[in-house]
Amino acid sequence: MFIARIDGTVVSTLHHPSLTGFRAVICQPIDESGRESGDPVIAIDPLGAALHQHAVVSTDGSAARELVKNLRSPLRNFVVGIVDPPL
Repeated sequence: MFIARIDGTVVSTLHHPSLTGFRAVICQPIDESGRESGDPVIAIDPLGAALHQHAVVSTDGSAARELVKNLRSPLRNFVVGIVDPPL
């Protein structure tokens, strides 16, 4: 799990069927000071985090596959919480 800043929404014409109906977002990991910490990752966002909001992102692939109800999904990351107020 890590804290990330939501930097945008992912739009694609092709995707794995397990991702249908889910919003995908670009998550920039940040440290406790709010500085960028590593490369951005893509995660699904069932909570609807807004642009530039800070969120808690889980990297538990099996929990992500349970969320989309597909054990063969390539999904690994998903938003589990929104940090309010931002760090």
